[in-house]
Amino acid sequence: MTFKLAITGKSGSGKTTVVKAFMRIFQEYFPEKSILLFDNDLTSELGHSFGLDIRNTIYGIRSGKHEYKTGIPEGMTKQEFVEWAMEDIVVSLYENVDIVVSWFVGSKDCRCPITEQINDAVLKLIERYDIVIFDCEFDLKYLNQLVDTDIDTTLIIGNPSAESAHLAKRIEEFSSKYAAGNQLGVIINRVNNTDLTSVYELLKQYDLDVLGVIPTDSNINPIERDSKIIQEAIKQFYFRLNLPQVRE
Repeated sequence: MTFKLAITGKSGSGKTTVVKAFMRIFQEYFPEKSILLFDNDLTSELGHSFGLDIRNTIYGIRSGKHEYKTGIPEGMTKQEFVEWAMEDIVVSLYENVDIVVSWFVGSKDCRCPITEQINDAVLKLIERYDIVIFDCEFDLKYLNQLVDTDIDTTLIIGNPSAESAHLAKRIEEFSSKYAAGNQLGVIINRVNNTDLTSVYELLKQYDLDVLGVIPTDSNINPIERDSKIIQEAIKQFYFRLNLPQVRE
């Protein structure tokens, strides 16, 4: 069974940093499990945080602009070709951790066969892994235009401000129907000795669950986005999340 975690939020909210923190925690808690990082954000910053400029994307398969690493096998059906191409764009990061980048996605309104073929190929890809972390573009709607899949936990990354609380509600409204009734809540990021009372009250008024709080790490590398402080903060509320739990 594949556990799927989606990280959503406004660009600049700290999504990529949170995605990497969860990846590190999963590596620590479950070293035997396979992990796929699925970059569905148009900025493609996740790959950059590993020092990679990933040009081979799912959009490249759809548009026919992908440059394949090997020769194209003969005698495949179109579906088999798309699935083979999907394997070709997966990049290995560590022994049990891979990354794939979607970039632009097609609209579900498009009835062209490639839309369904890519959906089926992406489903087959993610179901090969024990854990998949989606770095989303704002909300779940954009991801759903690419693939129909249930998400176990969706986290909206926000900042400690009334404006961010309003935005979190918008993201929740756009995402709720794609979350399949599973866990959907807010993580307040970049908290620095801030009184969160008004933010909590506003989120409660919006009927949004606050699943955790992450402090500011002023020493974080803006390119690598790795932070022990953020990882330790997530561990404090990890037990609240509908994700694999550590057995004592």
